[in-house]
Amino acid sequence: MAQSPSKSAKSRKSSKTKDAAGSDEFALHSLQEAHEASPRYDASPEEMLQFYEQMLLIRRFEEKAGQLYGLGLIGGFCHLYIGQEAVAIGLQSALDNDRDSVITGYRDHGHMLAYGIDPNVIMAELTGRQAGISRGKGGSMHMFSTEHKFYGGHGIVGAQVSLGGGLALSHKYNEDGGLCLAYFGDGAANQGQVYETFNMASLWQLPIVFVIENNQYAMGTAVSRSSAETEFHRRGTAFRIPGMDVNGMDVLEVRNAAEIAFKHVRENGGPVLIECNTYRYRGHSMSDPAKYRSREEVKEKRDHHDPIEGLKKTLIEAGKSEEDLKAIDKAIRSRVSEAADFAESSPEPEARELYTDVLVETY
Repeated sequence: MAQSPSKSAKSRKSSKTKDAAGSDEFALHSLQEAHEASPRYDASPEEMLQFYEQMLLIRRFEEKAGQLYGLGLIGGFCHLYIGQEAVAIGLQSALDNDRDSVITGYRDHGHMLAYGIDPNVIMAELTGRQAGISRGKGGSMHMFSTEHKFYGGHGIVGAQVSLGGGLALSHKYNEDGGLCLAYFGDGAANQGQVYETFNMASLWQLPIVFVIENNQYAMGTAVSRSSAETEFHRRGTAFRIPGMDVNGMDVLEVRNAAEIAFKHVRENGGPVLIECNTYRYRGHSMSDPAKYRSREEVKEKRDHHDPIEGLKKTLIEAGKSEEDLKAIDKAIRSRVSEAADFAESSPEPEARELYTDVLVETY
């Protein structure tokens, strides 16, 4: 007959649980409960207007990038961020740009714009010009700026998560008070290296916020067909990482979640996993006709859940006029056209650039 565990074994298990994270309820549910108690960030009128302008800049920039791709001025792959603007703006507006770092996958133009990086150099990079932020050698998928602590732009699905763990370890080792914001998508959420990083981040209590931008389709497969657990904020449970389920189509809700998560991390609470449920209006890339979903589905999202239109409605209710908002849109369209003109008129990289930033020595 099997014997029940000894008291000492039970005691050891109980002690281990408490040492790891105190209370299961706190470790796994407290941040979500705090978010649900008051889900929208109490933004000032000035902050809301800034969020609106930033999201609109991303939208107009990406629309222009799509046009330039169609004209053959952008080569290779091009993954647009249209529809997902609230995620990058809501999260990155809460960062400390002097200390914190950001890393993401290859749908990265919006994240750079959210950082306030000059649209001219981003568009020049997209079109492969010398004036680009990576001197035209990174293109759409490999944006990079150490100056802004933005570490890519990565083409290998899920690879940025492990690198984000390294950035978080650097923050902790250097005691600089910073945290790493590591984005990945619902498709990358099934990669093994993601969970290896979860384990180390929790074990070492690294200052990192993992963000799953769940746009519902990965490349072209609905999450329900590719993932046994579609509630991605639960994916950190086995590693004692608290999760948060957030409406990624509402910039004020995303910003609220960021405030709660970042505070937890900065107070040495260890990693947090945020799932931002969002939706991309275009295909996975410019070469994707997106036949795996209906036009009616996309229209319903645009008509009833659009992050920019949602905030526009809030701004009008707060006293902003339609004319003021139209003037902002006009100014942003002009700024994006200026960036496109700058890119088109900039020279391509010189041939000698083929031999720069390349590791040639043997180790």
